[in-house]
Amino acid sequence: MRAPLIIGIILIVLGGIVLVRGGSFTTKKNVLEVGDLSITADEKQTIPPWAGILSIVAGAVVIGAGARKQG
Repeated sequence: MRAPLIIGIILIVLGGIVLVRGGSFTTKKNVLEVGDLSITADEKQTIPPWAGILSIVAGAVVIGAGARKQG
């Protein structure tokens, strides 16, 4: 019913945020492990702009498929 519309809008909004503001996330990486001693480092990863574009396109497809299914 309305689920495709809501999911599509969320995808479009998130894609727009990634395009306008950019996005990043942090991962932990093991640098050194000797016996019980483990040294980790935080590594910042950026979300590429093409992921935002892909999210916007996917959102439009989901909305279109939902509208087509209803009609």
